Parts: sequence; structure tokens; C-alpha cells
Amino acid sequence: MRRWIVRLLVILGIVALGLALRATVWAPKPIEVTVAEVGRGRVEQTVTNSRAGTVKARRRAQISPEVGGRVVEIPFREGEAFKRGDVLLRLDPSVPEARISLSRRELQATEAQRQQACVAAERAQRERGRLKKLAAEGIVSTDALDQAQSSADTAAAACRAARAGVDQARAAIELASREQGLTVIRAPFDGIVADLSVELGEYTTPSPPGMPIPPVLDVLDPGSVYVSTPMDEVDSSRIHPGQRARVTFDSQPGRQFPGRVRRIAPYVLDREEQNRTVEIEVELDDPGTARLLPGTSADVEVLLEARENVPRIPTATLIEGERALVAENGVLAERKLKIGLKNWDWTEVLSGVAPGDLVVVSLDQPEIKAGAKVRTVRAAPKSGTP
Repeated sequence: MRRWIVRLLVILGIVALGLALRATVWAPKPIEVTVAEVGRGRVEQTVTNSRAGTVKARRRAQISPEVGGRVVEIPFREGEAFKRGDVLLRLDPSVPEARISLSRRELQATEAQRQQACVAAERAQRERGRLKKLAAEGIVSTDALDQAQSSADTAAAACRAARAGVDQARAAIELASREQGLTVIRAPFDGIVADLSVELGEYTTPSPPGMPIPPVLDVLDPGSVYVSTPMDEVDSSRIHPGQRARVTFDSQPGRQFPGRVRRIAPYVLDREEQNRTVEIEVELDDPGTARLLPGTSADVEVLLEARENVPRIPTATLIEGERALVAENGVLAERKLKIGLKNWDWTEVLSGVAPGDLVVVSLDQPEIKAGAKVRTVRAAPKSGTP
């Protein structure tokens, strides 16, 4: 009897030792997870562009001379700034100046002809008056009076024609002066020269109908830049002019620029049937701070709605089905959530977790699941407002 008691005690001791070793030496080590505390703050609902947007300049002009000629002056080169009205390009004015000189000579000749014709008309008019008096006294015949009347009318018509010739000569001078003005290209607004495709001494020709020729000058106003970007058609009904927006640029990583939606296209682009988009325009609040180059790629985030001081969790802690893992006393538990507003950074929580709970951020290991023992590490705090 005593042997059985001894054996039973030995077996119980071995079992107790095994359990103790399993709970201590052989026990699985807790998994290290990164957690974030449920807090309160601002949550925004936003929509983003479906493809990269592009920086454009609202005031941009591609200019070519309206007349052909040889380039004799280029005051501003690529990248140089100019003011409205400054000369950007000047062609050889010798031919238009010669035409102006010729037109002035023709004006002098037609003026002399006008004087001659009008003097003759005045003389014919006086002769008609004299013969009219003599005809009334019966001294001259009616036939002579008729001839005098015809001569006076002819001379008056010649005078009027000469005056019209003078007006035509003056118009020719005006036309030649305007043609001379076409040899000078002036800046339509304040800006910079983006591109120049001609050099001193080269000839330019105007573009004939139906055959476009590359512009000689490409000028733009850096202060008139805006962002044009495509948005998914499903978001088009939620975007309106005046809504706030944030813009980021690949050329300036880590920075965000505030702006406002200015225009929404009145139609949907359907060139790609599986990706229909609506083009919107966003103007920056202060485009000068960005120093943007037209053609730069951009991403736009349009703010639809925002709520302040609401319970929130990092969006990265959400798992499929609006669930989250919560660390409680070193063990993970799964919680079903009811969420409100949501963006890439934060998600509003209506129920399921409370401020102070620790939700798991690092979800990249298969061992991280409900029931797992864990050791928590706090994630670096994130900014409340982007």
C-alpha cells in the first residue's frame, strides 16, 4: 500500500514539474506587437485623385509673329522675367518702314491732285453761276447753261474722288504702320520666358491655314499656376467648388499645400471605359510659396467633411470587416467596430473600443491574432491634423 502511495506521489511530482517547466522554461515567448492608444481628435473624410494631376499655368501663351521677317532683337532669354508690355521679339522693320514712306509719298501726290480737282470744281461752279444770271437776262442760251451745269457737276465729282483718294492714301499709311507694329511682339502679361525657338538673324514665317508651325515664344506667369487632376466619377457628386483641398508634389516630399476647388468639369472623360474620371481644378492659397513648374505631377486630397474631438484610431489598425485587435492584460482580443468618418490616417470609432484601449498597429505577422500572448510597444504618436 505504501508503495502505491509513493509511486503516486512520484508521478504527481513529475507532472507538476512538467507543468511548471511548460509554464516557465518551455513557455512560448510573448509576441512583440506595436500598439496605439485610442484617443480623441479630428477626423476628416476626403477623396483623392485616381491618377496623378498636373500643375498648369492659367496665363500661358505660345506666341508667333503674324508676319514673316528676320529676327533682329531678343531682349529676354529662357527663364528671364519680364513685365507686361515689354518687347519680347523684334523683326527687321526696314520693309514696313519703306512701305510707310511710300504711302506718305502717295498721300502727298493725292493731296495735290485733290487740290487741283477741287480748284477746278470751284471755278466750274462760279462759271455756272455767271451763266445762270446771263441766261436769266436772255444773253446766253439755255444750251450753254446746261453745258456749264454739266461741267460743274463733273468737276465736283472729280473733287470728291480726289478727297476719297486722300482718305485711301491715309488708310494705306495706317495699314503700313500696323504692319510695322506686327514686327514687334510685346508681353501680354507679367511672366517669364519658358521656351525660345528662334535666334538672332533667323527668319520666321507665319503659319499658313491648316499647317500649324511651332510657336517662337512660350511665356507663362508662375503666379497663375493651378492643379488639374482627375477624380473618380463615383466621387463627382460629392465634390463642389469652394471645398478645401490639400495638394502634395513629388518634387517637394513631406510638404502639403492648402488650396480650394475652383472648377469641376461638366462632363466625364470616358476615353478609358474602365476608369472614367472627372477633371477638377484646384488653386493654391499661396502659389508663390510652392515655386512650382508647370508640368509637375501632383496629388490632390479634397476635404468633404470633418469632425472635431471624436474617438479615433489609426486607419492602419483596421482589419477586414471593420474589426480591430485590442491588447488586454498581455492577450489579444478581437473587437467588432462601428466606424464613422475615415481617411488614410484616422478612422472615427462610434463603438467597439473606448479611449485608452490599445489597438494593434503591426498586423504583418500571422501569429498576431485573437488569443495570442503579446508584449506591447507603443507606436510613435501621429499628428492630429494633417
